[in-house]
Amino acid sequence: MKCSAPFSFVPMAVTLFTAVVYLAILIPLLVVHETVPNAPSNPTLYRGLNLTEAWLDLNELTNGYHPFNSRRNDEVRDWLMRRIEGILDSNNVSWDTDDQAGGSQWIRASEPLPITRLNESPSDDAHEDLRTRKEPPAATIFNDIIANYTSTALTSIGVSGRRAGISTYFEGCNIIVYIRGIEDEEGEWWHPDFVSSTRVHGQGGVMVNAHFDSVSTGYGATDDGVGVITALQLIKYFTTPGNKPKKGVVALFNNGEEDGLYGAKAFLSHPMAKFVHTFLNLEGAGAGGRATLFRSTDTEVTRAYGKAHHPFGTVVSADGFALGFVKSETDYVVFRAEGFRGLDVAFWEPRTRYHTDEDDTKHTSKDSLWHMLSASVETLKYLTSDTSGTFLGPRRDNDNGKVKNGSGTDGVWFDLFGRMFAVFGLRTLFAWSLTLLIVSPLILIVVSYILIRSDRFYFFAGSVKPAGHESEAVSLQGWRGAFRFPIAFVVSAALAVGAAFLIRKINPLIIYSSQYAVWSMSLSLFFCSYWFIMAGCNFVRPSALNRGYVLFWMFIFGWALLVAATVFEDRYKISSGYMFVIYESAIFLATLVGLLELFALPTKSSIIEALHDDHETMDGIEAVPHSDGIIDATDGVNDDVAEDAEASETTPLVSGNGHRGPLGATFARGYRRQYPDTTDGTAESHEKKSHAFGEEQKWSAKLPTWTWLLQFLLLGPFTIIVIGQVGLLLVTATAQTGTDGSPLLLPYLVVTLFSILVLLPLGPFIHRVTHHIPTFLFLVFIATLIYNLTAFPFSRNNRYKAYFQQTVDLDTGLNQVTIAGLEEYVRDIISYVPSASGQQINCTARSTIRDGVAFCSYSGPDANVVEKVDGVPPSKGYESWLTYNVTRADKQNKATFHISGKETKACIIRFDDPFTGFKVHGAAKSDGKWADVPETGSDQIKLWHRDWDREWVVDVEWPVSEGKKDGDEGRNGRVVCLWSDHNAPGTIPALDEAQRFAPEWTSIVKLMDGLVEGSKAFAI
Repeated sequence: MKCSAPFSFVPMAVTLFTAVVYLAILIPLLVVHETVPNAPSNPTLYRGLNLTEAWLDLNELTNGYHPFNSRRNDEVRDWLMRRIEGILDSNNVSWDTDDQAGGSQWIRASEPLPITRLNESPSDDAHEDLRTRKEPPAATIFNDIIANYTSTALTSIGVSGRRAGISTYFEGCNIIVYIRGIEDEEGEWWHPDFVSSTRVHGQGGVMVNAHFDSVSTGYGATDDGVGVITALQLIKYFTTPGNKPKKGVVALFNNGEEDGLYGAKAFLSHPMAKFVHTFLNLEGAGAGGRATLFRSTDTEVTRAYGKAHHPFGTVVSADGFALGFVKSETDYVVFRAEGFRGLDVAFWEPRTRYHTDEDDTKHTSKDSLWHMLSASVETLKYLTSDTSGTFLGPRRDNDNGKVKNGSGTDGVWFDLFGRMFAVFGLRTLFAWSLTLLIVSPLILIVVSYILIRSDRFYFFAGSVKPAGHESEAVSLQGWRGAFRFPIAFVVSAALAVGAAFLIRKINPLIIYSSQYAVWSMSLSLFFCSYWFIMAGCNFVRPSALNRGYVLFWMFIFGWALLVAATVFEDRYKISSGYMFVIYESAIFLATLVGLLELFALPTKSSIIEALHDDHETMDGIEAVPHSDGIIDATDGVNDDVAEDAEASETTPLVSGNGHRGPLGATFARGYRRQYPDTTDGTAESHEKKSHAFGEEQKWSAKLPTWTWLLQFLLLGPFTIIVIGQVGLLLVTATAQTGTDGSPLLLPYLVVTLFSILVLLPLGPFIHRVTHHIPTFLFLVFIATLIYNLTAFPFSRNNRYKAYFQQTVDLDTGLNQVTIAGLEEYVRDIISYVPSASGQQINCTARSTIRDGVAFCSYSGPDANVVEKVDGVPPSKGYESWLTYNVTRADKQNKATFHISGKETKACIIRFDDPFTGFKVHGAAKSDGKWADVPETGSDQIKLWHRDWDREWVVDVEWPVSEGKKDGDEGRNGRVVCLWSDHNAPGTIPALDEAQRFAPEWTSIVKLMDGLVEGSKAFAI
């Protein structure tokens, strides 16, 4: 048996090569996606970093829930102050403290630390002593207990749709550490009385930001404990001798991110904010895994992140935020709006542990900590040492009161296997896209024209009449396979989409815990259906042009997608179209190869002439009588004898001799013997002659047998890598959002889309794949379909998140426990709660709070957030939780609220109708940075103190309605206070009970800012 060349376009070679390439790419992609690079065995790999110390710090930081409105938050803040001071002392550097951003106290290296009291200003002598020093302190710690801000937003940043605004007053308590750079101006330039020739100082600095508050139901290991510990280690690194930065470093430990990005907003009123030109925001939207680059402001700053040893991320995630597909936000948006240039790096999966009690050190790892820490070190090293002038030009916002940080360009970026990082400008991508749109079809047209002129364009070739023999048409069968791809593609894609709709209808949340089962189902279904149609058509009507026709169709479809991508790049600055630019580039090159290989064929006219000559030769040969057809004189006698003889085993099945019978004559006319080509030479040379594959067109024998491999290598590997990475990221990002009220169909459609895109590079070659692969994949499809339709979607490792809040009417003493989520599962969870037994569970929709979920309520155990006084009626026991007084201005639509809450730092005034203005006594004057109350008005004021049990005094004004006079109308609503401290068992018994008795496949997390809300009604 003769073996084919190893690279020939034959079934076995195609099957082996394509299978090996796909496995060699997809397996590493999955490994990179699911694992984290190992932390170094040496914990002090970088001089100035200590991974062991960082891990111990993370354990201490996460030793309890520490939301802003909790006692544990105060303890964490005090611990951070001590750790920063200890780090600076251990590095033997001089440092000072500044409580007021206007007075400081210098601490010599290795001197005993004086006790610094809050709100205590150092003496003027200390100021003068510091300014006369030859060497200013290497670091300054700002204990910011002054900054506050007042603002109004229609909703959270980046989201629109609320009719009325939400107004906020917040008192910050951030910790800011300034590490002086070599190029920074000397002296305390941040002081308002500092004498300087410029309004800004030096060339600006680099800020790293992390928030140290957690949610009330999560320990905050990755949200944002790892970020905080990373910032601590960066302080240690840049104050280590030999690591002093050229540009100053600002480490911001902000407090109050979880409830509304408040800490970052408060920082902007601090003098150090004017010094920042670039920033690195560290966040957590998952609980472990790799820290990904969520987004960046521009190409140039993204290059800094590219210096990381294990970069991870794609610009697709940034576009998701920009287009509003991602509703949550981070401090990044606050800094970007301020004109800073920077990066948003965050943990992003598994989302099932995000904001739960499993966001702890047990469920993260040193590997994850090292991944963020090592990337942050390399990023800040690049930004602090940059001397190119990239960050020194005129600001984009033209604000002369801040350092010049240049104007960056929109960028495109993505990693490759978590090892390499591609970064280039959006204008480069646009130029690439536009060039490809114009040049690629022109090149294909020109090559096709040359082929037509050289009589070698076999595509779309039908019947051809030889010159001089117009009555005898010869078919080249060039139309075979022309329309197979669109039919096969549409049918296969429709089946895959149909399967997605089926799963969405029957078991819509299975992707929550089993995304790879959904991937397997979608990939195997599309592959099997596409292979069955393409291979079946090729079996019935084989065509050597099938590969070329598929590439033509793919080029047309890809060109249409490229048009859309180019428009989005130009008009909307969306960079995610780089996937389609790369895809279309690969398709174009593969299609070009498919056209160029036609030059190896003889001309169509020569094929026609050869076929015509062979036809005439065969007719001439058959006209010559053969020796076995000559009739001798005895034939008739023998025939008579044969006819009369008795039939036996040796008697011929059909009577008659030679070719004289009617059947023999017919067979001779219908079948032409194959005669050896006498011009081919020896038998050996005849064996080497090219032959067409199977029953494909005979003229295809001259086509190169290896070009398919070149086409596949152009079309497959790189596009599979790029598309596969993005697909895994998007599916993982959306798979567990359905429980939040997000569209349940979306992740299934994303899986379907990327399954098709990943398999399309195999499209031109799939008809050569042997039946073994589709047979195996069909079994995979059946198994995964059954599993996806029947399996329970949640498990101990992939818990469903239900949202908890308890509300107490302090006027009546009645309390209501609300658990929100998808009604089917919430009712099941509540059925396990003992106190809810026998109660009628009411479930309603509250679109103003959260869309897509049901709010199910029951009467639960009393909360003990404040020591309750027993009494009759029950309302007596709650009177002391909240006290308020409202005084109305005479004949005016104005009133003043005095509000006090026990054991809380947060209260809210909610109005039934909007108001148009408010002022909190003691608030800083508005500098125009934050929006005033919108024209539609606001209907609530959120109040946040930095201290416990302090009174709020708030003036409120509401509009005069048409036909009314000032003072004719009043306002109704409720005064609400919030409690969020859940560290002591028994403080919120209803939450303890829900967490204890809920099934193991669920977790109970916070619904709103407060775990418990207590309210009293007011009327003005």
